[in-house]
Amino acid sequence: MLFLGIIGVLFVLFANPVIRGFTSDPEVIRQGAACLRIISYGNIGYAYLMVTLQAFNGAGDTVTPTIVYFFGFWLLEIPLAYWLAIPVGFRANGAYIAIVIAEGAIAVVSIILFKRGRWKQQQI
Repeated sequence: MLFLGIIGVLFVLFANPVIRGFTSDPEVIRQGAACLRIISYGNIGYAYLMVTLQAFNGAGDTVTPTIVYFFGFWLLEIPLAYWLAIPVGFRANGAYIAIVIAEGAIAVVSIILFKRGRWKQQQI
């Protein structure tokens, strides 16, 4: 979490120079920097969910992460990205915001499920 948090802060602060390292197109730089900044806000949540859900896998419970990822990405992130981008009018930024929201939601759910401890009773 610390590593991704530091990377997130650096990407928020230096998004334009990072994107300029890959292209000189002003529109791509504008869109890429916006994407990098918005998604970087979710880095700490993403780090937490990765560790927590991989702990389930390490304990032999592969069903829980599969279900959490399915609901978080397919049933939350994709519809939310569409809704924020088109009906709400945030366009591409709406899709980026949806990623951060979905990652945060998945992190919260993974914390709750991990603390319940049912993974400790899994039979290998």
